[in-house]
Amino acid sequence: MSIRSRFRVGAVTAALALAFLPAGPASAADVNNAKNAGFESGLSNWTCSANSGTTVSAPVHGGSAALKATPAGQDNARCTQAVAVKPNSTYTLSAWVQGGYTYLGVTGTGTTDVSTWTPDSTAWKQLSTTFTTGASTTSVTVYTHGWYGQAAYYADDVSVYGPDGGGGTDPSPTIPGAPSGLSVSGTTSSSISLAWNTVSGASGYNVYRNGTKVTAVTGTSATVTGLAASTSYSFQVTATNAAGESAKSAAVTGTTNTPTGPGPALPKHAVTGYWQNFNNGATVQKLADVQSQYDIIAVAFADATSTPGAVTFNLDSAGLGGYTVDQFKADIRAKQSAGKKVIVSVGGERGTVAVNDAASATNFANSVYSLMQTYGFDGVDIDLENGLNATYMTQALRSLSAKAGSSLIITMAPQTIDMQSTSNTYFQTALNIKDILTVVNMQYYNSGSMLGCDGKVYSQGSVDFLTALACIQLEGGLAPSQVGLGLPASTRGAGSGYVSPSIVNNALDCLTKGTNCGSFKPSRTYPDLRGAMTWSTNWDATAGNAWSGAVGPHVHGLP
Repeated sequence: MSIRSRFRVGAVTAALALAFLPAGPASAADVNNAKNAGFESGLSNWTCSANSGTTVSAPVHGGSAALKATPAGQDNARCTQAVAVKPNSTYTLSAWVQGGYTYLGVTGTGTTDVSTWTPDSTAWKQLSTTFTTGASTTSVTVYTHGWYGQAAYYADDVSVYGPDGGGGTDPSPTIPGAPSGLSVSGTTSSSISLAWNTVSGASGYNVYRNGTKVTAVTGTSATVTGLAASTSYSFQVTATNAAGESAKSAAVTGTTNTPTGPGPALPKHAVTGYWQNFNNGATVQKLADVQSQYDIIAVAFADATSTPGAVTFNLDSAGLGGYTVDQFKADIRAKQSAGKKVIVSVGGERGTVAVNDAASATNFANSVYSLMQTYGFDGVDIDLENGLNATYMTQALRSLSAKAGSSLIITMAPQTIDMQSTSNTYFQTALNIKDILTVVNMQYYNSGSMLGCDGKVYSQGSVDFLTALACIQLEGGLAPSQVGLGLPASTRGAGSGYVSPSIVNNALDCLTKGTNCGSFKPSRTYPDLRGAMTWSTNWDATAGNAWSGAVGPHVHGLP
């Protein structure tokens, strides 16, 4: 776990309303008056402030391009287009957006200018609103923009739908061709992952299993879950857009894995603790010394190698008082016999592991699986505090899951800033592997102030900070059983953000039972919340086991 600089996010106070409005009835004369609405001609007809905009080939909602605009400093990445309209007419303004905070609006209507926004989205989402032009209005300005300090946003397929303003329109779409390159990219005992090539002009894709449509996606990959083990399935994919659906692709067959044993036998509510494979002034422990309240023990840390993406593990025998590899392996087996899970953690403050292409993803999966076979680890913890690539870390973890089977434990320990938005790569990765993910134990320390799920700013060190930030994950797509609260075990365990065990327990009560809350109270309770995590078992021991002695029984006693 790291000691890192504070990051303060200003509260978003724009008085705008999020709207997802269906388009009203259209007349035969109604057209899309926006030009280059899908950004297929670059930024033609568009102007972006401070050179903040560009076009990209992925992700796209339709066609082969989309707008990517990145806020920086005092610039909110505003992109505009002047659109010809008719006076005294009603128009529906819409756009598909993805990524960070995104705003869509119109000015110069001659009546009431309107706008709408969404905080973030990992998938394409349609924003829509309507406006009416004044008696002498013949042109309006349509705009998109992001928000200061937030991630880049993407926009595609902008529409100003209504009476023809005389400015010309883009050509109507045609039905896309059938996808090519369909392949099986990963399997577990209950899921099969698919990937295929991008189809020009497509805005989405339908996935068929044995001839029946099972899901629709906007990207070029999908994971079909809920499958029987050791069973073969046939898959096809079609491409879609406003004009219709393509023919089906060539079929590919995928076979689910044979289970290697029972699934992870974790309690409903679990406590995770990091065990230090080094001496930094905290109590030195052998694995056998780890307190009994810990259900998941994360061995910190694996080491990077000269091979990109690959990791190894080097027991610090000298720093741990002559602890031998054989003793370490025996202690792992003993903890497992007692019902505990022992995993290897990758990363940490000084972690330099980079998984940023297909080759390094393969190296990561192969090397972690090799460590599991060598030492008996039950899985892996992702604690990469210097950034990660969602696409290739997802590929790596799915590959590892395919090797290890359904008993694999996968945990993550992102920093608070990494989980502020579902558009952040850490959050994206967690959602990408939701069907094989065990728990995300976000670090609620070394943070400073952050936004809660209600849009308010909360300072670390309080019940509200824990509950309002956990709410983002709980309402952002993770199951309650995949969310844990990560806190330092003592004031010496982190640079800032330590709270007493009673504060941790109050936050757990607030989230699971709706009691002992601060000023923030979630709109619903999450009785399946997984539990809590601490850095570290060693600092816990240094403080007389005060953390595990109080939080452990409380977690295990949750409903």
